[in-house]
Amino acid sequence: MLKLTKKSDYGLIALRHLAAGTSRSSATAKEMSAAYRIPLPLLSKVLQNLARHGFLLSEQGTKGGYRLARDPRQINALEVIRAIDGPVILTACFTAHADCVQSERCTVREPLRRVHEGILKMLEGITIMDLSSEGSHEKAGDAAAGLEERSTLYQLDAQQEAAPGRN
Repeated sequence: MLKLTKKSDYGLIALRHLAAGTSRSSATAKEMSAAYRIPLPLLSKVLQNLARHGFLLSEQGTKGGYRLARDPRQINALEVIRAIDGPVILTACFTAHADCVQSERCTVREPLRRVHEGILKMLEGITIMDLSSEGSHEKAGDAAAGLEERSTLYQLDAQQEAAPGRN
């Protein structure tokens, strides 16, 4: 099952929270933890990771906290997920070290590769600003609908390729 980790989910929530504020707004880990009922120790680690990767600036002092280091229109969901969780991999056969006994006979590797690329492209096309704006549901829905349509086409392609007597 494809699913975001809690860390990625919390990272996107925090970035969205900061993007929804004023251009110079900041928030502490404690404030965001309380607002979204996220465990503070886990959120703190996620925020530190996002700061290390250049998404956030950490400010010390009485008016300290975290704020965005980059324009939210220039931060996409894919790069945030990769920074927190590493590479997004649909199946092991897409990795450089893939050693599958089915690779010579596999009829779904190529269609799955295209679905994988579609997922990556969709995540890359959704910015933190999209998540924080009111039209974000429409954009995310449009991207998901496009992915679903492509997935159906890939399934049909795979069925045609696998059908006996074709080619």
